[in-house]
Amino acid sequence: MTYQFPEGFWWGSAASGPQTEGTFPGDKKGPSIWDYWYEQEPEKFFDRVGPEKTSQVYKRYKEDIQLMKETGHNTFRTSIQWSRLIPAGTGEVNQEAVAFYHDYFDELIANGIEPFVNLYHFDMPMALQEKGGWLSRETVEAYVVFAKTCFELFGTKVKKWFTHNEPIVPIEGGYLYQFHYPNEINMKHAVQAGFHETLASAKAIKEYHALELGGEIGIILNLTPSYPRDEANPEDVKAAQIADAFFNRSFLDPAVKGTFPEELVTIIKELDMIPEHEAEDLVIIQENTIDLLGINYYQPRRIMAKETPIDHTNGPLPDDYFDNYDKPDKKMNPYRGWEIYEKGIYDILTNTRENYGNIKCYISENGMGVEGEERFVNDEGIIEDDYRIEFVKEHLKYVHQAIQEGTNCVGYHMWTCMDNWSWTNAYKNRYGFISVDLNHDAKRTIKKSGRWYKEVSDNNGF
Repeated sequence: MTYQFPEGFWWGSAASGPQTEGTFPGDKKGPSIWDYWYEQEPEKFFDRVGPEKTSQVYKRYKEDIQLMKETGHNTFRTSIQWSRLIPAGTGEVNQEAVAFYHDYFDELIANGIEPFVNLYHFDMPMALQEKGGWLSRETVEAYVVFAKTCFELFGTKVKKWFTHNEPIVPIEGGYLYQFHYPNEINMKHAVQAGFHETLASAKAIKEYHALELGGEIGIILNLTPSYPRDEANPEDVKAAQIADAFFNRSFLDPAVKGTFPEELVTIIKELDMIPEHEAEDLVIIQENTIDLLGINYYQPRRIMAKETPIDHTNGPLPDDYFDNYDKPDKKMNPYRGWEIYEKGIYDILTNTRENYGNIKCYISENGMGVEGEERFVNDEGIIEDDYRIEFVKEHLKYVHQAIQEGTNCVGYHMWTCMDNWSWTNAYKNRYGFISVDLNHDAKRTIKKSGRWYKEVSDNNGF
């Protein structure tokens, strides 16, 4: 069977500034929470590889863009690092950074690759974190100035903007489950920080639309469908709806509909954790919704009614309302410990069509992290990652089906272009179409999947 995609479909991949650029003497970048945390606790990072190492895109973007061309990219998403552009989070703009991003975007455009630019990818400037980070109203205002600065500097070149990538992750990691700095377990803080992220997004959208630059602005959310253990059991179904409200609709509803999900608001009120806010904040959120939704999909969430005792050690947590269900016989990516469930991508896209006004959307990330890919190197030195080709193909079949049924999905980006640094996992699991050899000056080599992707892009299908 042939899977043909709509004309003008976006083929490409996604990355972020903090995970690819690296730091270099004289680049004048300020420290982010990642630079600081690595300095404090390098042992928390796989093989003690910190954010200064990354993939050296700051110096090698021209070479990398040629490789993007060779792998069929017509679009590519990265992010502007707040701590690179405005090193202290507020105040002076770093002209070295301005020159770099201008050159980077120009080079992409000159090679027929449209730059998509995200503004916040987990990389809070340390100077703002010291004042509370997303817990502080001051950060919201600083972010709006950062966003407006980006629009004014690069808005004639960049026509696809995103306010946040996966805003739930700094909340889960920083304030609930301890895998991002500041590593707290504090539900009240989680709610406040999440509200501020939502407000910052809406305010940035307002600024962007006021500038009338003729582009689109959206948000990128990791939507992880919550499936009940037993569809016929009302308790399981309810538990799955609550998990969905916490982890998906908490950001999806305000971004698209301008309102927060009722189940979540009810729980937050019961817990007496309504975030500090001003009356007009809710109006700003209501009136400044997105033009375009980026959807990151990796795995489903399997949920059942709460059966284990509630752990009160750290006060309330989302997990007080449901248990995770370990589905037998599930297909797994053993390296990442994640379930592979291709139909999930179709279910998300169907949901946007049926419940979110069929908003214009694209798959902004989907990918497979594999450890020890050097095992699959052939005699020519190429990684034969047939498992990645299979993974992408099976997900694309479901994307195609959703489009056939009328979903307004206009593109597919894989995570990621070239192997990049992945937070505390550093380079443990590789995701790229292009390998990066850290032992040999970060040498780039296109994997088998990258050549395959070029054929898909050239044929606009497979």
